[in-house]
Amino acid sequence: MKKIGLYFGTFNPIHIGHLILANHFTETTDIDEVWFVVTPQNPMKKKDSILGNRHRLELVYRATKDFTKLRHSDIEFGLTTPNYTINSLALLEEKHPNKHFVLLMGEDNLVNFPKWKNHELILERYELYVYPRKSGQPIPPQFKQHPKINLVDAPQIELSSSAIRAAIKKGQSVRALVPPESWTYLEEMNFYK
Repeated sequence: MKKIGLYFGTFNPIHIGHLILANHFTETTDIDEVWFVVTPQNPMKKKDSILGNRHRLELVYRATKDFTKLRHSDIEFGLTTPNYTINSLALLEEKHPNKHFVLLMGEDNLVNFPKWKNHELILERYELYVYPRKSGQPIPPQFKQHPKINLVDAPQIELSSSAIRAAIKKGQSVRALVPPESWTYLEEMNFYK
């Protein structure tokens, strides 16, 4: 059974840091594929700053289409918003019963994990693969030696979608920071300007 790492995010826009991390997981852990799950609305983010769902999905599709171990997913687009991870996991299991799903998240999300809806159930049923992020807060003690939480020594990439959006708005080039075909789409569509 293939182990699929689920990388949830708004990907507004996707950038090379996302691809570097996903590639790291498929090459250095027991994860066979990483699926980029494009989130319509994160309950903790303001919706007005988010590019349309289909445009972000197109950016992710273009970024991942030439990679054999990376995929895009719009599984959350049909769910009511705000959506919660536990609902997405249930739907993915229903649609793909022959796959073993795990969650990929940054250390900063692990710090906030107790605030997630049904986080105990998620941790009971799924493994978490956690990569380092500068959060300024320590990992909660109950998660440090947890058998379902794998702390992965992944590269720390100081790059964010919000910084890319701000650079585009200022007229700065982000061509080196965004996967080539995604960058072409951003330019064609005149996004974030």
